[in-house]
Amino acid sequence: MVRSSGSSETSGTLKEAVQVAAYLDDTYLDRADTRVIALGELDGAPWAAVEHCLFHPQGGGQPADRGWLEGVAVAPVRDRESGLVVAVAAEGAALPDLTVGQEVRTRIDARTRLTHAALHTAGHLVEAAGRLQGWRMAASNHFPGQARIEFLTPEHDPRPADPEGREAATAALRETVAAAVAADLPVLARDEGEGRRVVHLDTLHCAPCGGTHVRSLGELTDVVLPTLKVRKGRVRVSYGAAHRSH
Repeated sequence: MVRSSGSSETSGTLKEAVQVAAYLDDTYLDRADTRVIALGELDGAPWAAVEHCLFHPQGGGQPADRGWLEGVAVAPVRDRESGLVVAVAAEGAALPDLTVGQEVRTRIDARTRLTHAALHTAGHLVEAAGRLQGWRMAASNHFPGQARIEFLTPEHDPRPADPEGREAATAALRETVAAAVAADLPVLARDEGEGRRVVHLDTLHCAPCGGTHVRSLGELTDVVLPTLKVRKGRVRVSYGAAHRSH
């Protein structure tokens, strides 16, 4: 059973529940007073959806935020039926009794958010550096401790085939990344219509993306690129990054 604000109680259908993805509007907003717009269950677990949603769900290679709803630890997930980002009680917790339309207070773990935003932004920067080498991104992962970009390279590029070539290619990537961070290039997200959100690293790079990002590349620190590796025909560039305020 799903109940939504502005609609009668219906089984399996969410008629009216408009949610603002506040996590896409402002990476640095870490708390908000909002209201419950829908209640339901996901795989037997109760959930609540709020109008101005701070919680970034896992997706696009980025892990989910850690957050709280009325002081209760929650995990955000995207409900398959409604498409809403909903808050489910974290392990060991239970959602409070809520009603549709109720005013509630939400917040996220700002440190976790900035860690994820730094890694996701650095991933775009690594992709941009790889594209300048003539490579094409095939996969990405922005999770802490696992962050990497995988590229497909042209057959005429011999560098990945030998150790010296891999060192030279990695040095070129590092140079591009360091220069962009030193230049403090702005990072902008633009809605380009039809639900298409594109993230721009100034004029260096752009890509469709639903993740969180830092305001400018100068906010990145500890950007580390170990020597690239080749796995199953792909060039794998692992990386690490942090937010400068940490």
